[in-house]
Amino acid sequence: MKVIFIPVSVVTGLIAGIAARKAFERVWAVVDEEEPPAPDHREAPTLKLVAALALEGAIFRVAKGYADHGARRGFAALTGRWPGEEGPERA
Repeated sequence: MKVIFIPVSVVTGLIAGIAARKAFERVWAVVDEEEPPAPDHREAPTLKLVAALALEGAIFRVAKGYADHGARRGFAALTGRWPGEEGPERA
């Protein structure tokens, strides 16, 4: 069942990535008028770079996680089988 879910997961991940990029751009526009610094910018202020990377990472993780979970719920609704683990392992 996991093999059948792979294409769904890939497409969902791409869409989530695009949505996350747009969300980050909108949020950053509220934070700062300048474009966000990137690691390859020579004169990027360290604090601003760290803030931009942390914000971007958080937005991407939430978008991809939420999209992946939604895709799995939809897949399970269509097939009757959950493509993954039922829950976290207990210690």
